[in-house]
Amino acid sequence: MPDLKNRMIFISHAWQYNDHYWTVVNWFNDAPNFSWSNCSVPSHDSLPDKTSTGLSRGMTRQISPSQIFILLGGMYAAHSNWIDYEIAEAQRMGKTIIGVRPWGQERVPVAVQNASVCPVVGWNSASLVDTVRRYT
Repeated sequence: MPDLKNRMIFISHAWQYNDHYWTVVNWFNDAPNFSWSNCSVPSHDSLPDKTSTGLSRGMTRQISPSQIFILLGGMYAAHSNWIDYEIAEAQRMGKTIIGVRPWGQERVPVAVQNASVCPVVGWNSASLVDTVRRYT
């Protein structure tokens, strides 16, 4: 059997909504024949420099090695300067952005819809894993 392709993935999320982040992490971890490295910045492993400049540089360093940028499209994304920064950096670096509609979310911010390379993916593990496979 050939080696699995390891996918480098950054999951953009607001720390206040960690449940969505952890669900996506578990989906990737549990997906059969799927290997990935997490480039994200979860709340339990935050960046050391808490200044605005330090956080910006740290986010850029984390996004840089990723192939895929998962953009969780909760409505909080419409009001977060940090998520705006992450989207801009991912676009500047030419990263593939995949928007995801979190569970129970009726609307997705326009910024998420516009940034995504494909229609926003529904809250479903198989759909998200398949989409990541398709774009890497």
